[in-house]
Formats: sequence, structure tokens, C-alpha cells
Amino acid sequence: MSVTMFDNSGPGKVFSGARIDLEPLRVEHAEEMAGVLGDPALHRFIGGAPEDVEHLRARYARMTAGSPDPAVHWLNWVIRLREEHRSVGTVQATVEGGTAEIAWVVGTPWQGRGIAVEAARVLVAGLAAYGVRSVVAHIHPDHTASAAVARAAGLAPTGERQDGEVRWRAELGG
Repeated sequence: MSVTMFDNSGPGKVFSGARIDLEPLRVEHAEEMAGVLGDPALHRFIGGAPEDVEHLRARYARMTAGSPDPAVHWLNWVIRLREEHRSVGTVQATVEGGTAEIAWVVGTPWQGRGIAVEAARVLVAGLAAYGVRSVVAHIHPDHTASAAVARAAGLAPTGERQDGEVRWRAELGG
């Protein structure tokens, strides 16, 4: 199967876990996500600062339009916590060839509940089902929570660094 099935310019695919759904990102998510991502503490390791609704809406419009490089696919989902009927974070993958670089963020009020672990596992399984052979994440060396998420999703540190972050990797079956 071709990874182009993940292209967010189409209707997209919802992936589900025990408690969550990964719903393809839409510009309309900006209002809710501005609140979810509004805590400056979230940006300690990932950089940047919280964005207001208008800036987030513009960023989501660029993201959902897709990569200008036809060989690269930008795949973005919001993490929907079913029991609360709301978005609580995001996961993303940039796919080129058979490799996906992934990332996740969960809003501060929902951290420590295993949501990021579940979302990362669902994401990796979904990517494997569509032909991705290798998954990579870059994690700040002091971000122990994110390292635990990567490990739980099957990634292992490589000892390589990029921009000061540790490169984690998993080879997927198939």
C-alpha cells in the first residue's frame, strides 16, 4: 500500500485506541486546540510559544494543505479523548519514502494519564499498516516523559543527536 493514503488533503483516516481517536487535523480544530496548547510550559522542550486562535488557524491551513514537496507527506491528527468528548493534543508524522518522523504533544491537564503513550502507539501501528518501515522521533535529552512515550511506542535511542535532541528509531515489520 502507498503512504499517500495518509494525505490530509483527502478525507483522512481516523485511528482509534482504547480511549482515544486520532482525528485528521482540520483548520476548524484551531479554536479548541488554542486552549489545549495554551500552557507556556508545553513549549519548554519543543520551543516556540502558545499561539492564539488566528495564528493557529493559519498554521493549520498551511499544514492541511500539505507539503510543497510531492515526495513528502505531512500527516497531522488531533487526539480526541472519547470520555471527555474533546481534543487533548496532537500527533504528527512527516513521511518521506518509507520513513516517518513523528511527534506528539498532550495538553498539560491531560498529561500523566497515558494518553500520549496510547496516541503514539496508535500512530505507529497506523503508519506500519500503510507501508512505513521506519519511525524516527527527536527528543530533548532532559524530556524524560517524552522519552518514556517513545520507548512505550517501540522506539529506542540511537545515540545520534540532531539540534541537541536525541534521535529515537524503530524499524517496523512488513
